[in-house]
Amino acid sequence: MALLVLARAVPSALLALAIFRVPAWACLLCFTTYSERFRICQMFVGMQSPKLRECEKAFTAAFQGLSDTEINYDERSHLHDAFTQMTHGLQEVAAAQGSFKVAFPDAAEKMKTVITQLKEAQACIPPCGLQEFARRFFCKGCYSRVCDLPLDCPVQDVTVTRGDQAMFSCIVNFKLPKEEITYSWKFAGGGLRTRDLSYFRDVPRAEGYLARIRPAQLTHRGTFSCEIKQDQRPLARLYFFLNVTGPPPRAETELQAAFREVLRWAPRDAELIEPWRPSLGELLARPEALTPSNLFLLAALGALASVCATGLVWMFFEWYRSGS
Repeated sequence: MALLVLARAVPSALLALAIFRVPAWACLLCFTTYSERFRICQMFVGMQSPKLRECEKAFTAAFQGLSDTEINYDERSHLHDAFTQMTHGLQEVAAAQGSFKVAFPDAAEKMKTVITQLKEAQACIPPCGLQEFARRFFCKGCYSRVCDLPLDCPVQDVTVTRGDQAMFSCIVNFKLPKEEITYSWKFAGGGLRTRDLSYFRDVPRAEGYLARIRPAQLTHRGTFSCEIKQDQRPLARLYFFLNVTGPPPRAETELQAAFREVLRWAPRDAELIEPWRPSLGELLARPEALTPSNLFLLAALGALASVCATGLVWMFFEWYRSGS
């Protein structure tokens, strides 16, 4: 039984070896099937012709120039359609009694022209992040790959004076997908400057790409981390080391400090990062802050202002008319 299984496996292995040893393990083999190519050769030289093997070799050899081709991943469907049209064109040439020795090189040249007209893949933007927009498809192996960059971005240093506001912007310098993007924040206290996730704990109330601490205290010294995800898949992790400097505010007396010490005052985890609620000035200064909810609030304020203005005008008009 084992010998029978081995006997069946050997031809398959030899066939796979023969395929992988073909020099043009290329776009032709990615976007057409063996049966399609074999059928075209049969149409050129006959169903049982001894020239079938010669035709297959000529077919593959004509496309050797595309063996190292790489394209924008999003252009795969366009290239697949182009190869489908090419196979139909070759079938028409074969039906017209054309020569495969002429037809295959011509088809390969046309495919090279098609590839040069495809939208180019965008370059990776360092230093970090999973950048789907830059994914490339490699014909030599028929696989795709994204940028070879780490998820963890370098630590950014943020220094504020005690009692002031600290703000963090979880923004990357590459294009993010438009759907299902979420942000989560973590904190590693004790003055640690680290990217080791084992030191971080979740900050529950922190949501969105902007977060702030107000007022910043010495207990806030440490590293804040923001993780960007799309549908639970991490895209990037940003780190901010917050260094709080300076003496206590003037208004803080020794009695107040002693009172806080008695109460064992400390910032609670739920209040570590304050959700960012932008003012009207901040909304106008930061166009990216115009979320749907913020746009609704602005529209509501505009409508309220319009109603108030109309009421004032009407009251003035009534007063003027009664005086007349």
